[in-house]
Amino acid sequence: MPLLLLDLDNTLLDRAGPFRAWGERFLDGVGAPATDIDWLLSVDADGLTDRWDVADAIRDRYGLLIPSIDLVEELHDGVLASSRLDPLVACALRIADGVGWMPVVVSNGAVRQQDAMIRRTGLDRYVADWVISEEVGVSKPNPRIFALAAQRVRMPLSGAWVVGDSPEADIGGAAAVGLPSVWLHRGRAWTDSRFAPTYTVDGLIAAVATVLAA
Repeated sequence: MPLLLLDLDNTLLDRAGPFRAWGERFLDGVGAPATDIDWLLSVDADGLTDRWDVADAIRDRYGLLIPSIDLVEELHDGVLASSRLDPLVACALRIADGVGWMPVVVSNGAVRQQDAMIRRTGLDRYVADWVISEEVGVSKPNPRIFALAAQRVRMPLSGAWVVGDSPEADIGGAAAVGLPSVWLHRGRAWTDSRFAPTYTVDGLIAAVATVLAA
């Protein structure tokens, strides 16, 4: 039974949409112009910026007196409240499991945030387990996090595929551990000359179909 090692944010679950929705509500609440959403999205960098740094940037820009920890909590809760598991993604995971693949989430991020996202959306019912970087002390693209994911479910890493939207963390990580990969391009062109995905597709459902066909 080979492993299907899956990224979480903007792979299994849409993060960009819920973050934008939260950002627009927040900016309206502090009386900021609606156009500031472009600044906020830039600061967030598609989730790559540390949550505390995002909170500090917001406090500085709008002169807010509330503690950064309160902003971090509001961001987390706001994004979580808008997050949903696409039924078609759930169906794709069930099909993969039904034909002998074992889906396992491998995610960079904070345990509380990522674990809550997996459980609250019901994604936990469609994956065998999950490994979060903060919990295990190592982040993608380090090959060790993929090995830890395999150990978590007591399966060999050989034969596994990596699926994700991050060129560096997911596809770079797959290349570092010697595994084939599928990149979710999300409208972007591949630009990294150091490595390349085995396949490029536009979403998780197409990625699962590609792996099963391969």
